[in-house]
Amino acid sequence: MAARDSRADILDDDPFRSQKPRIHRVHARRSSDGTIHFDTDNRTQMNPLFSQLMGMAQPQPATLHTGGIWHFSSEEKRHLGLAMAAFTLALGFMSVGGIWGTDRLGTTTWFVQLFLSMPVLLLAIGPAFLFHEIGHKIVAKKNGCWAEFRADPKGLRFGIFLSFFLGFLFMAPGAVMVAGLVTRRQNGHIALAGPAVNFGLFLIGIPLWGVILGLTGAFDVDTTGQLYVVGGQLIWQKMLVDAGAYWIGANLALGLFNMIPWGPLDGLKVKDWSENAFYATISVFTVLALTCVPLGLWSPSALLESIASLF
Repeated sequence: MAARDSRADILDDDPFRSQKPRIHRVHARRSSDGTIHFDTDNRTQMNPLFSQLMGMAQPQPATLHTGGIWHFSSEEKRHLGLAMAAFTLALGFMSVGGIWGTDRLGTTTWFVQLFLSMPVLLLAIGPAFLFHEIGHKIVAKKNGCWAEFRADPKGLRFGIFLSFFLGFLFMAPGAVMVAGLVTRRQNGHIALAGPAVNFGLFLIGIPLWGVILGLTGAFDVDTTGQLYVVGGQLIWQKMLVDAGAYWIGANLALGLFNMIPWGPLDGLKVKDWSENAFYATISVFTVLALTCVPLGLWSPSALLESIASLF
């Protein structure tokens, strides 16, 4: 008896075979306006991305998110907490120059400075990271996507290791995972949201911390030293000044770094959507950074001190 011709699967299913046909059944129909539509057999689901690439399905908008825009799942909260804890520890190690800072500070002073630095840096730099990610999340959900933050354990371990042994910080704590079909424009908006939040925090931080430092009289004492405890006395003014300066510097640095048009960074997605938006955004961050660090035309501390002097 001759074997069944596999091409017959195009016409009908083999009643003697239990598995799905090897050739996917596709039917075409023409609408009244002449457009040809392809309908696939409901029993065999094709990968949506492959279907779009083959021209057999048109991209459909993602289903609108039905929950609250500010909703955070328990899993997302756990990942955010893990990332913030690891980020804070790495910042603390950075502030004392890593393990080798014990030679310069002494073991006791090293530990004291470490534990005092962590809340200062969490207050100053934590919002730059946290609200950057929340910015991505909110805009993604506004565009109908599922979006939740997920920590990267390898990135967290690497960042802690680097700051502990080398005294400087380079960490990828994680990112907002986005699922849903969006246009190139929507994807650009989602990517731009993070740096835009950093720029907003940068602008808000200047008057906010200027007023705080002015009302508390933080600049009335010498804050040029590096330690928060001198002669057994806590220099809380120094802690406040550092928090304000780090707030401004961290948001500027994080916004500029993420606008680099490379790999998974935001800049590449923004540039893919609109080169005008990309160059305008990165130019603002670059000019502010260049006039601050290499040229020395301004500094966060000097800027805050000039505002604080008004109070």
